[in-house]
Amino acid sequence: MKLRESVYVIGEGLTEKYYFLHLKRLKSYSCVVRPRFFSSKNSIYYIKKRTEELLKADVTVICAFDTDVSERNAEEKARLKDFLKTYSKNNKVIICDSLPSLEFWFLLHFKSTNKHFPNYKSIRDELRKHIPGYDKTEKFLMQDKWVKILVTNQDFAVKNGKALNSGNGSYSNIFKAIELLEEMV
Repeated sequence: MKLRESVYVIGEGLTEKYYFLHLKRLKSYSCVVRPRFFSSKNSIYYIKKRTEELLKADVTVICAFDTDVSERNAEEKARLKDFLKTYSKNNKVIICDSLPSLEFWFLLHFKSTNKHFPNYKSIRDELRKHIPGYDKTEKFLMQDKWVKILVTNQDFAVKNGKALNSGNGSYSNIFKAIELLEEMV
């Protein structure tokens, strides 16, 4: 695989794909976001496979994924543990996990909390107070208006994300991607 030197964003699904696509355009971030780097199969297996492929080309990889499945599935938990062991000290891999989902990162744009949200739906209800009609459908996500709202509070979200401990309650490490991308602007 021949790739130009850059930062490549990979992730689990539609939400991650559209969030980073919109961010790239709205903030003029220097990164590569391609649909094929996002799998509809929410699995650490696919994240790891794509990470391995991209690292062969000596690029930096942002891995954005949810950890809720690993909380209730022993096999996925083992894969996550292996992935973290393999890449957590690799400076070419930026691990941006969120529990339970990326929507928690979005919520951090509006409030400082580490409340444990058991699932996406519980966060969605809270998020809709700030982003009317928020939904994980492609029809909603492909519009950039929701990311325009988030961008106005991005510094607040980074501060909130950095203050959280991934061992207690909900958390998101997406701030690591934002800090890297901001450095490159």
